[in-house]
Amino acid sequence: MTRRTRKLIGAVAILALVIVYALMAMALAQSRPVQEATGVWQVLIYAALGLGWALPMAPLIKWMERPDR
Repeated sequence: MTRRTRKLIGAVAILALVIVYALMAMALAQSRPVQEATGVWQVLIYAALGLGWALPMAPLIKWMERPDR
Protein backbone atom coordinates (compact mmCIF):
# COMPACT_ATOMS: atom_id res chain seq x y z
CA MET A 1 0.00 0.00 0.00
CA THR A 2 1.39 3.38 -0.91
CA ARG A 3 1.84 6.21 1.55
CA ARG A 4 -0.75 8.26 -0.27
CA THR A 5 -3.39 5.52 0.10
CA ARG A 6 -2.54 5.08 3.80
CA LYS A 7 -2.97 8.82 4.33
CA LEU A 8 -6.39 8.78 2.66
CA ILE A 9 -7.57 5.81 4.75
CA GLY A 10 -6.06 7.37 7.87
CA ALA A 11 -7.74 10.72 7.27
CA VAL A 12 -11.14 9.07 6.93
CA ALA A 13 -10.49 6.97 10.05
CA ILE A 14 -9.37 10.02 12.04
CA LEU A 15 -12.46 11.95 11.02
CA ALA A 16 -14.76 9.07 11.98
CA LEU A 17 -12.97 8.48 15.27
CA VAL A 18 -13.06 12.14 16.27
CA ILE A 19 -16.78 12.40 15.51
CA VAL A 20 -17.64 9.25 17.47
CA TYR A 21 -15.31 10.20 20.34
CA ALA A 22 -16.72 13.72 20.56
CA LEU A 23 -20.27 12.40 20.82
CA MET A 24 -19.26 9.89 23.51
CA ALA A 25 -17.28 12.52 25.44
CA MET A 26 -20.23 14.93 25.37
CA ALA A 27 -22.55 12.20 26.66
CA LEU A 28 -20.12 11.32 29.45
CA ALA A 29 -19.60 14.96 30.37
CA GLN A 30 -23.35 15.44 30.76
CA SER A 31 -23.85 12.31 32.86
CA ARG A 32 -25.09 12.65 36.41
CA PRO A 33 -21.90 11.42 38.19
CA VAL A 34 -19.78 14.01 36.39
CA GLN A 35 -22.26 16.81 36.99
CA GLU A 36 -22.49 15.98 40.70
CA ALA A 37 -18.71 15.69 41.17
CA THR A 38 -16.75 18.39 42.94
CA GLY A 39 -14.96 21.07 40.93
CA VAL A 40 -11.52 19.45 41.10
CA TRP A 41 -12.86 16.10 39.90
CA GLN A 42 -14.76 17.78 37.09
CA VAL A 43 -11.58 19.50 35.89
CA LEU A 44 -9.71 16.18 35.93
CA ILE A 45 -12.54 14.38 34.10
CA TYR A 46 -12.85 17.10 31.46
CA ALA A 47 -9.06 17.11 30.96
CA ALA A 48 -9.03 13.34 30.54
CA LEU A 49 -11.96 13.48 28.10
CA GLY A 50 -10.32 16.31 26.19
CA LEU A 51 -7.00 14.51 25.80
CA GLY A 52 -8.36 10.97 25.46
CA TRP A 53 -8.72 11.11 21.69
CA ALA A 54 -4.96 11.45 21.22
CA LEU A 55 -4.12 7.96 22.52
CA PRO A 56 -5.72 5.98 19.68
CA MET A 57 -4.45 8.52 17.13
CA ALA A 58 -0.75 7.93 17.81
CA PRO A 59 -0.54 4.42 16.27
CA LEU A 60 -2.79 5.47 13.40
CA ILE A 61 -0.61 8.46 12.53
CA LYS A 62 2.53 6.35 12.88
CA TRP A 63 1.04 3.84 10.43
CA MET A 64 0.08 6.63 8.01
CA GLU A 65 3.59 8.10 7.99
CA ARG A 66 5.41 4.82 7.37
CA PRO A 67 7.64 5.07 4.29
CA ASP A 68 6.83 3.07 1.18
CA ARG A 69 8.69 -0.16 0.57
